[in-house]
Amino acid sequence: MDTEASMQPRMTFRSRALATEAVHAGRDDLAALGLHAPPIDLSTTYPSYDSRGEAERIDAFATTGARLDGPPVYARLDNPTTARFETALARLEGTGSAVSFASGMAALTAVLLVRASMGLRHVVAVRPLYGCSDHLLGAGLLGTEVTWTDPAGVAEAIRPDTGLVMVESPANPTLAEVDIRALAHSCGSVPLLVDNTFATPVLQRPVEQGAAIVLHSATKYLGGHGDVMGGVVACDEEFAARLRQVRFATGGVLHPMAGYLLLRGLSTLPVRVRAASATAADLSRRLAADPRIARVHYPKVGGAMVSFEVYGDPHRVISAVRLITPAVSLGSVDTLIQHPASISHRIVAEGDRRAAGVGDRLLRMSVGLEDVEDLWADLCQALSAPPARTAAGTVPESLPAVP
Repeated sequence: MDTEASMQPRMTFRSRALATEAVHAGRDDLAALGLHAPPIDLSTTYPSYDSRGEAERIDAFATTGARLDGPPVYARLDNPTTARFETALARLEGTGSAVSFASGMAALTAVLLVRASMGLRHVVAVRPLYGCSDHLLGAGLLGTEVTWTDPAGVAEAIRPDTGLVMVESPANPTLAEVDIRALAHSCGSVPLLVDNTFATPVLQRPVEQGAAIVLHSATKYLGGHGDVMGGVVACDEEFAARLRQVRFATGGVLHPMAGYLLLRGLSTLPVRVRAASATAADLSRRLAADPRIARVHYPKVGGAMVSFEVYGDPHRVISAVRLITPAVSLGSVDTLIQHPASISHRIVAEGDRRAAGVGDRLLRMSVGLEDVEDLWADLCQALSAPPARTAAGTVPESLPAVP
């Protein structure tokens, strides 16, 4: 006999607009459960009186990496709250699955470990990348070997042991963009990983352009409020199964409370990204016309990130903002500004940093949801601030001229 829930009209997921998916994905079963808000499952372990059955389920996970049928055994294997976030993010990115992690770097680490476990330790990467991603690849901390190239050189850089091609578009912090579809074609059978943190699925869905793997620092726009840390990989189920096995073995799990906050963040993601993007585009136009600014970087795909190079001392600007927060990270509801060469990309060798366009005068701004006039007023006063004096009362030496 049909239940009331089963008699409700069923909507095909493909027919839903992204804004609708953002609100409803991962929550499709709530009404049948008699709930409106998603529940938070904080359990670390789960009772079971059938140890033989549990042994079979664990053997199945060890063999396939597929999600366990029934309740979890232990929180390092799976969690219902984080699984909701994974379901929703996969729906937004248009992939079969998604696997969440404790941070974006934990997510990238898991991807590299999966490929290395298959004997594919070589990575072809395009700079610039987020500074810690650059360092993880270049330092060989996971036994990987990296070949840095521009997009045109990707096909030539691929070797028999190449397990991954990695790009970030728009890139951190220069906002440089690549033609993802053309790059995917250059990769051949090697999977292309696109870090989609800056664009989010609101502005681009890399899988639709040929990418195999999509990486997010969920700490940024997916969470959206500067109060949760996480990472997530969107991909097909075959690769997701391997990622779950690595996550189980290494322990880089997303906390359930973080999973809840990230799922909640997704519900307002389209609204936040579009509103902040409109303000960022306006600010980029004003900065481009300002004689105190040497160069402005704003991506064609749009977004809430703006980078700009100043003629004056960038550190003076950082110290002079009052409404804008001088801090690392991005994607929050409030506007943040930072000096990449000093912080987010400090770990990258100076020569490599500059060659990738991360100069000493570059500032990166993550535009939030404040009124554009208030933000512009703060930028203007910061750009006009007098040079700071040292403890000895002297003005610091000027930086080299902008080329």
